[in-house]
This record gives sequence, C-alpha cells and structure tokens, in this order.
Amino acid sequence: EAASKWTTRAVHLELPLGIQMTVFRWGNYLDMKITMRALEGGQDGSCGNFNGDLADDATQEIFNRIGARIEPGAMLFSRRAEISFTYAEQEMLRTQCPARMDAELQCRQDLPQTATVLQVNACVFDVCFGMNEHALRTVKTSASAAEEAAANSA
Repeated sequence: EAASKWTTRAVHLELPLGIQMTVFRWGNYLDMKITMRALEGGQDGSCGNFNGDLADDATQEIFNRIGARIEPGAMLFSRRAEISFTYAEQEMLRTQCPARMDAELQCRQDLPQTATVLQVNACVFDVCFGMNEHALRTVKTSASAAEEAAANSA
C-alpha cells in the first residue's frame, strides 16, 4: 500500500562509509541493492563477508559466524525496524518449511532469551527461506496479487 503513494518505487540512499543503497518498494515486500567497498577491519552480515567465497554466504553460515541478529553497536541505523509477520509468511512456514522445528530450535539458541515471538518467527523464516528462489517467487506472486487487488479497488 505504501508504495502506491509515490510515483517511483525506488529510493536511493547515500549512507556513511561510502555505502549506497537502493530500496525497491513493492506491495508487500522490499528489494534492496547495496553497493559498498570492503571495510577496514572486515565486515559480515546478510550480504556475506566480502571475501569472494559465495559458499560461506548462505544464511546458516552467516548465523554460525555472527549469530541471528546484529548487535546494536554494529548496526548501520540508529534503531531496529519493527518486525511484523504476515499471514502469508505464517502459511509459507507451515506448508513449505519441512525443517521448521529444527530452524526454531536453532533460532532459540542463537537469539537472546529475551527474544519476542515475532523475532523468533522472523529468524525461522530467514533460516527456512533466506536466498531461496522458491520463497522469492512466492512473495512476488503474492505482491502482484495484492497490487492488482488494490488497483481494482481504487
């Protein structure tokens, strides 16, 4: 819905440390393109560790190195985004993630004991579907249907 308020779906950001980010807004999800150089002292996170080895950039490999969530002092932004968990995401977990229980156990080990249900669910979703082409297609199909419904109701 929010994307329909603007004439462009792309937001371009110039961030500290020479980081450039383009956010593409869709009906129910975002795509991002992040361009940056290797940071002095190294880096690691959702986009990998900048070592040129794609094999160690899978979601579980990243979790093994740095945990499921970024520590507050290492975040690029001043606060965390509010987490939501949609019905479509719940259904994807229920019907398309056979390793859901193992993923939840892993997330409960990786996250602080104070983690909320939403944080655990978001982590489980990341473990089950991070960089998963099937999940991306499902989300895009759902977004297209939502956009079409919104256009037809206007």
